[in-house]
Order: sequence, then C-alpha cells, then structure tokens
Amino acid sequence: MTTAAPEASLNALPRADGSARYSYAGYTVTASVNGPIEAQRRDEHAYEAHVDVIVRPAAGVGGTRERHLESILQSSLSQIILVKNFPRSVIQIVLQIESTPENAYVNTKLVQASLNLPIIPALFQTAVLALLSATVPMKATATSTVVAVVSEDGSKKIVADPSPKDIGEATSLHVLAFTSHDELLLSESEGDFTVKEWDDVYERAQTICCQSVSKQAGIDMMLDGDTSGPDMRHFLRSALETKVASDLYWK
Repeated sequence: MTTAAPEASLNALPRADGSARYSYAGYTVTASVNGPIEAQRRDEHAYEAHVDVIVRPAAGVGGTRERHLESILQSSLSQIILVKNFPRSVIQIVLQIESTPENAYVNTKLVQASLNLPIIPALFQTAVLALLSATVPMKATATSTVVAVVSEDGSKKIVADPSPKDIGEATSLHVLAFTSHDELLLSESEGDFTVKEWDDVYERAQTICCQSVSKQAGIDMMLDGDTSGPDMRHFLRSALETKVASDLYWK
C-alpha cells in the first residue's frame, strides 16, 4: 500500500504564539505553542523552563494513554529546546488528535500499549513544527518515524510507516527520532526482536529521518517499489521554506 506524502501547515491557529497541523499515514494532529510565559509556583524551575505537553484524544477525555504519550514527548522535546535560556518560565504545547487510522482504537483496552507507539511520530512532528512556528529557540530540529518488523513467508521484513494491519501482524514495533545533527533523540520499542533486527530498524529509520534523497534516487526507489518512507528532513525544510516565503510576500 502506498502512503500519501505528509502534509503540514503552519500558523493554523490565530490566537497561539505558534501552531501547526500535520497529516500523515492516517493521523492528523493540530498543535499550539504558547510561551515562554511566567510559570506557576508548582511548575517553576530556578534554572530552566518547564516544558508542559498536553495530549488531547480525538474523542472523549484523556487517560493513561495520553499521560504516557505526554511523558515521552516532554522528555524528548526538553532536550532540543533551549530551556536554560528561560528560567522560571513554562512553554506549553497542546496537541489535539483530530483523526486516526480506522482501526487504531479497536479493542483499546486489550492492546493499549501497542497503540501508543504508532501515533508518536505524528505528535512529535506536529510539536516540532509548532515550536518552529512560535520561534522558540532550539538546539536543533528533529524528525521521527515508526518502523515495524513483520514476518512474511518465514522471513522478517522491515516496514516503515506500517498500516494498522502491519502493526497487528508485527513481531516488534519501533519509534525513533533523530536531531538535525544526526543524533538519536528518541527510541521506544515493544515486542520481540534480535540485535540484527534492531540494527536494520535503526538504519532504516536513520535513512528516513536524516538522509536527503536525491531526485534520481527517489525515482529509482519508486520504480523498484521501495517502501523506505519519506525524506522527513526535506519535508521539514520545505514546510518552513513555504512559511517563510508566505511571510515575506507582503505586497
């Protein structure tokens, strides 16, 4: 199955310091960023800003699933934001899940853990775009992807951006994020996998997040039916270039 290219728009919400909407692989997420603003006493840190991440589900009230996602995102985003530049401040990031793949919420209570991982790249990418929209100082940008190891005819296959069907059949699932300096920022895995499989997953994820694919290479990949995933770094750069061009076109 061919996955449509990712789409993003910046400044989607007029009353936030920065905002973004991101759609890819069946997920659509909107984020708003406000700050740095003065922190309340319970969130105040004497030497750095507090990064407050709030994840709101597509329907209903957030629960343990959303709290788990918030803790993962907060830890990762705090590493790329220059939090020490804003002591006693808070940077609030609100992520609203608008849509998910059709069967992402089937039997939620039975497969709660496995459902946390596939949506992390969409949440993470939307948060980074919103931070850039709000011009929050950061050490680096970052990109993320999800990779599954699927058994097929007795052999293991690495699938980038797996469908809900692939996720259900996968022996292991992995989410990785890399900074613009090619450093591993986030790694979350579940399932059974070998060291060799992990090395293959790391290599595939690094290719998607870090390496820019040339035009000819992209054509060759399409002809060969390669499903290595999109060039996320190029996508992030293109989204920002579009935003800058739009801001400069004032006449």
